Amino acid sequence: MKRRLLAICCGGTVLTLAATLLLVLPETAPVEAQANQDRSFIQSSRFDVQVLADGKSLTKYFARGKTYIEAIPGREYEIRVHNPLPHRVAVALSVDGLNSIDARRTSAWNASKWVIGPYETIHIQGWQMSSVRARRFYFTSEHDSYAAKLGQSSNLGVISAVFFRESLRPPFRVTPPSSSTRNEAQPKSKASNSPSVRGEASEMARDRQGSVAQAPAEEYAATGIGRSVKNDVQWVNMDLDPRPAADITLRYEYYAALVKLGVLPRRYMRPDPLGRREEATGFENRRFSPEP
Repeated sequence: MKRRLLAICCGGTVLTLAATLLLVLPETAPVEAQANQDRSFIQSSRFDVQVLADGKSLTKYFARGKTYIEAIPGREYEIRVHNPLPHRVAVALSVDGLNSIDARRTSAWNASKWVIGPYETIHIQGWQMSSVRARRFYFTSEHDSYAAKLGQSSNLGVISAVFFRESLRPPFRVTPPSSSTRNEAQPKSKASNSPSVRGEASEMARDRQGSVAQAPAEEYAATGIGRSVKNDVQWVNMDLDPRPAADITLRYEYYAALVKLGVLPRRYMRPDPLGRREEATGFENRRFSPEP
């Protein structure tokens, strides 16, 4: 499986965190690099962030000047991030206001970041717990959320991605793949195919889905810290343009909350059996019992 790349940035410089870091020094070509950045600026609107549950992208709803998705109670999800540019970018990704790499709350510039290669799409399945392990995202209640466990529950229900271009580096000579090829080339986690992990996953999923299969109307969505999965990463040294190339924010809520916000219409309700029984009468004008 491909090793995911992480970049740590602080005040415009990159900090060396361990002796095992892979240091990548940019070549000096400021004029050409600036021209390439200017040309690639028009492509920045094609940065894309999708939330996937059971391998399917959750529908986005545009309302109130924001982008919403409907959370599914108890369901694991992953975040798919696409880089449309011909060179590397770093993305600061936060869930419920917490960085997906170290669970800290910082500015996007000072945050630890995921590195995405030219035209590459990566899948981020959960909170990174070490250089080899992550714990899955899943939709849950505010009380059960990872942020609440850390005492940071003031920014629940939001997924935010801020992209930064690598500076002073000519673009890689890479031909953009077609959409079908890109989908086929997406890395898949081998950990999910492990018998022990697969059994643990199905058991935990049943527990969560059985207990919160339908969220109460007064319950609001948040993200929990779930089962462990294998996810290898390594640190790299990058110089980044401090100007964000794109900033994408998604709000997620359960269905009842989206209805309250006016984002989704109220679904057709089935006839209420209790209401029908309340309208029952004891007699009608009939002389004899009819055949059934």
